[in-house]
Amino acid sequence: MNQQVEQGYRMHRVLSNLSRLDVERLDDADRERVETARDLLEEVSLLTQPEDGSGPDAPTDD
Repeated sequence: MNQQVEQGYRMHRVLSNLSRLDVERLDDADRERVETARDLLEEVSLLTQPEDGSGPDAPTDD
């Protein structure tokens, strides 16, 4: 697996795991940390996608 694909996969896994957290059970400081981490990962994900839309999140004809 090439490095760019591996990094994208890891970023997707971390974002997925953060999204699964039950933030209602966390205290306010931890909720804010999770929200900040999620926002940053989403921003980085958008910045690293190719402009032609051929990235891993690109729609397919399947």
